[in-house]
Amino acid sequence: MRTFVATALLLATGLYAQQTPNKGYWQQHADYKMDVSIDVKSYKYTGKQELVYTNNSPDTIRRVFYHLYPNAFQPGSEMDARLQTVADPDKRMVKTVINGDKTVKESRIATLKPNEIGYLNIANFKQDGADAKTKTEGTILEVNLNQPILPGKSATFSLDFAGQVPLQIRRSGRNSDENVALSMTQWYPKMAEYDFEGWHADPYIGREFHGVWGNFDVNITIDKSYTIGGSGYLQNKNEIGKGYEDAGTVVKYPKKAKTLTWHFIAPNVHDFAWGADPEYIHDKLVAANGVELHFFYKNNPEFLEGWKKMQPKVAELLEFYNKNVGPYPYKQYSVVQGGDGGMEYAMCTLITGNRTYGSLVGVTAHEFAHSWFQHILATNESKYPWMDEGFTSYISDLAMDTVLPKKVKEGEEPQSPFKPAYDNYFGMVKTGKEQPLTTHGDRYDTNRLYSISSYSKGELFLAQLGYLIGEDKLAETIKRYFADFKFTHPTPNDVQRSAERVTGAHLDWYVTEWCNTPNTIDYAIKELKEDGNNTKITLERKGRMPMPIDLIVAYDDNTQESFYVPLQMMHYEKDNPYPNLKRTVLKGWDWAHQTYEFTLPRTKDAIRILVIDPSETMADVNKEDNVYYRK
Repeated sequence: MRTFVATALLLATGLYAQQTPNKGYWQQHADYKMDVSIDVKSYKYTGKQELVYTNNSPDTIRRVFYHLYPNAFQPGSEMDARLQTVADPDKRMVKTVINGDKTVKESRIATLKPNEIGYLNIANFKQDGADAKTKTEGTILEVNLNQPILPGKSATFSLDFAGQVPLQIRRSGRNSDENVALSMTQWYPKMAEYDFEGWHADPYIGREFHGVWGNFDVNITIDKSYTIGGSGYLQNKNEIGKGYEDAGTVVKYPKKAKTLTWHFIAPNVHDFAWGADPEYIHDKLVAANGVELHFFYKNNPEFLEGWKKMQPKVAELLEFYNKNVGPYPYKQYSVVQGGDGGMEYAMCTLITGNRTYGSLVGVTAHEFAHSWFQHILATNESKYPWMDEGFTSYISDLAMDTVLPKKVKEGEEPQSPFKPAYDNYFGMVKTGKEQPLTTHGDRYDTNRLYSISSYSKGELFLAQLGYLIGEDKLAETIKRYFADFKFTHPTPNDVQRSAERVTGAHLDWYVTEWCNTPNTIDYAIKELKEDGNNTKITLERKGRMPMPIDLIVAYDDNTQESFYVPLQMMHYEKDNPYPNLKRTVLKGWDWAHQTYEFTLPRTKDAIRILVIDPSETMADVNKEDNVYYRK
């Protein structure tokens, strides 16, 4: 049985060791012990939590904050208010109502009855055995400590909690559209993060999360007919059965018992989630490095074949991410049918399961990739959702292009896996409503702006970084970033510095322009002019954002050569992306000059075609003036 003692040994040996090249870095730590019992008929649950909180900061802590996520699913909550005011509410969270001759979208939260809402009530809060004063405001619990926690010291918090699982509306809930009984995500009192920027006690309005690293020891008592899949390692396999037990062993639970208690331990994670249903099929596959892949899904004949076919593909995804990001450090991952789409959690994901085979693989590829970019590289998703969603989209699109490539019709060129992201970004730019990536995840004007910014523009951050530094250096950067910042909370500066350490390039300008502004890239071939035995070429920067420039020239004799215009402020020359072509590196182009001229001697046939960025990896918003054809 793996215990906290065993976990401590793992930490000491470095498997989960905190590593960062940033001197002076610190992060808080929280160890949870929870015992919870759930009534599957009333959907109410009660529990006790003991949390050992270690203050690794240089500050004295006088208050702490917890997230009480289920409280969002109540009429009048901030999540409800957002649904009623945003122009494009999440379609999963609203219902269509006919009002006279008008069709309107109505918040599903607004009409929840008392036995349908979610709630999480806290009682008997103590710090080191003494009462502490608490106050609940929406989805946040504020605790005034009876004794401050000095730097380097720990405190033990204990509390009782009582909750109700809401109707399935968003992520967590009961009785989903696919008839999954329980999606237990964001279900327990969760310590808010405190870091170098202070407390991150964001209300739950519908977006992403930030959590404290810690170890979870969780006992879940539930009706014995239910099967549970989720975070952590099951400690009492042979008492539970349900497909967890080792081959040839005997399940030992009492036959007359009405409930079973499932004991899970999850080491060094920042969340704990699970799904439960009496009809789950449970399959297990042992993949690379001995990682157990678990699959929990409903017995729906229409989709059974897809769930079976998908399983070896998840093993392939594991190998792809191990190779291209870094080794998955846990020995378990579960794909659980539940929730309302796809959502990542520690050591597991909950996905809707009534999907085609391709859709099952695709959603799992994305959610599994989050294990690296959110549950091992734990960015603050509320502040930087693009660092998780965008980077996850980038690597999962690459993975899908490898494990389940799209068929290409005869005579057609293969499409870049990133083309949909570019198209989404260009569409957003055309609206004129783009907001910078520094926008808080909850503060985008519309859900669509959030999605395109976080997923698509975030994905292009990496795709376009490959244009700047070269694809080989980008691949090296991703692995360096993971190795340097796993089990920490990296920021945009950390991604930048990882790339700079790999290449020596200066990249602050790139992060500033792409993330902190809505500035766009727009270059053009302004003029080709014959001048005796030379051809003078003039390029123009029309957009605010500068970039280095790749050019390819095709001549009448069908020969081609490439030219590279470095960006002066980048202080970097990337490797030739077209090694089969002769490349000439021209003088650098600085930011202040909007035009750039260079001359080609007419020692060859006349120029027939001139192209800026033939790879189309640079997110130039107007590509029509990137090509010159001689008339």
